[in-house]
Amino acid sequence: MCSTCGCGNTEELLIDGKTAIAKDHHHEEFQSKVVSLEKDILSKNDHQAHHNREHFDSHGLISFNLVSSPGSGKTTILEKTLQELGRENNCYVIEGDQQTDLDAERIKATGTSVVQINTGKACHLDAEMIHKAFHRFEKIDPGFLFIENVGNLVCPALFDLGEHSRVVIMSVTEGEDKPLKYPDMFSSADVCLINKIDLLPYLKFDMDIAMRNVLRTNSKMKFFEVSAESGEGLDNWIASLKDKISEPIT
Repeated sequence: MCSTCGCGNTEELLIDGKTAIAKDHHHEEFQSKVVSLEKDILSKNDHQAHHNREHFDSHGLISFNLVSSPGSGKTTILEKTLQELGRENNCYVIEGDQQTDLDAERIKATGTSVVQINTGKACHLDAEMIHKAFHRFEKIDPGFLFIENVGNLVCPALFDLGEHSRVVIMSVTEGEDKPLKYPDMFSSADVCLINKIDLLPYLKFDMDIAMRNVLRTNSKMKFFEVSAESGEGLDNWIASLKDKISEPIT
């Protein structure tokens, strides 16, 4: 996996609540080098992200980084969002996947301009990838930019892409404890979409517990309960996006 985003950092590895890595001299020296490398990489990424944000601002774009685990319904939500939002607004999408352009083809079918990024073995998008992809668009007018990140709730939490808002999507099929298992992602997001609410009658999922768990990691989180399948709740989500058109970009 990706040592630059922490996947290779086993300093805090616990098994049955006990430290599983012996901290000998060589291990501590190795960890010091890893931490130093991560700081350098993240510092470079943050610098590029700042440039990306300035670039988006100069084009009048409101940008969103969509993050989730695989299978949450992220692409379907984005499709439905673009079908409605794109009627009166310019929309652009950068699609991130390790392989294939299947999701990009789905987005293209909505009539939206899309650029595909295939990350290969990398488990997340970074700001430099977004910078290069953004320059692939032939023409940019004021509107919305959606970045669909690689399906992963761990690594993308560390990497600012230059977005104005980070949107984390979880589904009722994943369980109420998802925010507690992946606190870094939920604490770094601004909005949480809880998807697949059409399945609630068939699942043992407690929405109140799920929301409380999210708020334990991020007390300022804004929620939308939605169903990408039935469309329920998506009008509130899309209305919130339209409201941002009249707000100053920050």
